[in-house]
Amino acid sequence: MRIVGGIYKRRLITYPDDASHIRPTKDRIREAIFSAVGDLDGYKGLDLYSGSGAMGIEGLSRGCSSMVFVDVNKLAIETTKKNLYSLNINNAEVLFMKDTDAIDKFIIEKRQFDIVFLDPPYKMGQYEMIIDLFIKNDLLSENAIIVIESDRDVTLENDFFAKRRDYKYGEIKVAILWRK
Repeated sequence: MRIVGGIYKRRLITYPDDASHIRPTKDRIREAIFSAVGDLDGYKGLDLYSGSGAMGIEGLSRGCSSMVFVDVNKLAIETTKKNLYSLNINNAEVLFMKDTDAIDKFIIEKRQFDIVFLDPPYKMGQYEMIIDLFIKNDLLSENAIIVIESDRDVTLENDFFAKRRDYKYGEIKVAILWRK
């Protein structure tokens, strides 16, 4: 698997062959997502359910000033750390914890993110709940973007986002939300 754009373009990253719970986003889908998102210069990012770290590393490659990687899977965390090390990336934080524990930590620290990548295991189906936690706890910056990768349509019952774009790549659905 390769980074498709930015300063790490064409650099290889790994993902575990033996990981039934890690589903890396394909190169062509990452390319389409980042083309739609646009300039990320100086953005503070969060790769929640980071897996191999591909989305967050792609964000760093394309200008994000920092990235937090969160996963509850030990193999995913080890893979993310290995990928960051191989690219000599030091503006990243890797957290081995549950999604809600990480969110609690961000609330206490009064953090805000400019871009959030949400790609949990499809069976979890917690997209709406996680996004609501971000909104209710002021974890999204004024110009925040949320990128959702799922196997179903994600419906939000709020008017927090000004624009939404939906894409379909085979069975994979991607929604990109821009804050008002």
